[in-house]
Amino acid sequence: MLDTIVEAVEHRTPEGIAAAISRLIRTGALNAGDRLPTVRDVASRLGVSPATVSSAWQALSGVGLITSRGRAGSFVLQATAPWMPPHFGELAGSHVVARLDLSTGTPDPALLPDLSAALTKLPTRADTASYLSSPVLPELERHLRASWPYPVGSLTIVDGALDAVSRSLETLVRFGDRVVVENPGFPPFLDLLEHLGVERIPVELDGEGMRPDQLARALLLNPVAIILQPRAHNPSGISMTAGRMRELARVLRAHEHLGDPVIIEDDHSGEISSSPSQSLGAWLPQRTLHIRSYAKSHGPDLRIAALGGPEPLIDRIVARRMLGPGWTSRMLQTILYQLLTASVSVNAVHDARRIYQARQRMLSEALVRNGLPHTPSDGINTWIPVADEKAAIVTLAASGIRVAAGSTFAMAPGGGQFLRVTAGRVGEDFELVGGLLAAAALASPR
Repeated sequence: MLDTIVEAVEHRTPEGIAAAISRLIRTGALNAGDRLPTVRDVASRLGVSPATVSSAWQALSGVGLITSRGRAGSFVLQATAPWMPPHFGELAGSHVVARLDLSTGTPDPALLPDLSAALTKLPTRADTASYLSSPVLPELERHLRASWPYPVGSLTIVDGALDAVSRSLETLVRFGDRVVVENPGFPPFLDLLEHLGVERIPVELDGEGMRPDQLARALLLNPVAIILQPRAHNPSGISMTAGRMRELARVLRAHEHLGDPVIIEDDHSGEISSSPSQSLGAWLPQRTLHIRSYAKSHGPDLRIAALGGPEPLIDRIVARRMLGPGWTSRMLQTILYQLLTASVSVNAVHDARRIYQARQRMLSEALVRNGLPHTPSDGINTWIPVADEKAAIVTLAASGIRVAAGSTFAMAPGGGQFLRVTAGRVGEDFELVGGLLAAAALASPR
């Protein structure tokens, strides 16, 4: 193993050594559970100081690739849980605790509304009058319809945004079909499409969202569906403008003679987005499925989202769910309704939206002050271009900061090198974090 490591090292610096070990782990040359050579042995063979190798080991430990077991030595970690789908697993990483973990893509727990008042409204027994009752609480449906971005034919409740996307795709696509996706995009979408045997057609983004010219070219390939994120796009933090929505609607209408792909909109961060609600359903209601999730605003563990669209499509999704979970617990629906209507929780989400917007602005300003051009993003994530992705991750790990690799979100090769940073998790030290991120963006293996 020592020979393998020495041969793989191209640059005899902490970053270069760590990058070489990382490549060996990711290519399978080093496996989970393998014991690494001692720091002194590696240093001796490379002709560097033990401190140089020790710094590399610390960086690798910081990003969860290896672990130290004291006198027993350092060992390669299992990169992801074996039950994780591959692309989802890359996003999940190894769950190693960092001083500041900006890789999660999850909300700040301190900004989630308190559930105490909502829990008092629950029935004392988890009972239901019939397995065939309506899957949506009537009062919740009325509230959702009043705030939906367009008059929608039918609404149902499902177990989170990804469940809604999965149910929609399973209803629409068959093996060998084509689906348009944003590039970059959300890694679990790749897992879903690969599981269904679907070919993806990546469409690039600009500062306003999905590019109309590239969508027009993609439509020539007759896709059956289009997946897009209208607000607080993950990973980029872009929210589509009203003008961009109109352009996309115009492109879709102009290509209706080629087919009528169903649009699946994942509005996963709508309640904490600082941008107005947008939907292609305002122009194309008969072919739009719009998803509104409450994980980012009210708590990921609630596992609840609303799915709206034309009645024939929603009916098919509801019918299929009757042969599985049946419905989303009406107790959870009661909690959601209370959270969406009680003034204390409404105010808490409003405050969270304001705080996330301020955090995005302050981090962006710190990046700019430290020499990295940047525009504030929407929601909780932001997208930072870097000179070398691996060098940037290792550099930040050495400072105790963990981020997500941009390559995990790539739907097509050759899209440049980036980091996804959960800016919403930065609650203080904006200048320090911004300086470290800016320096990492410029880092490259020497």
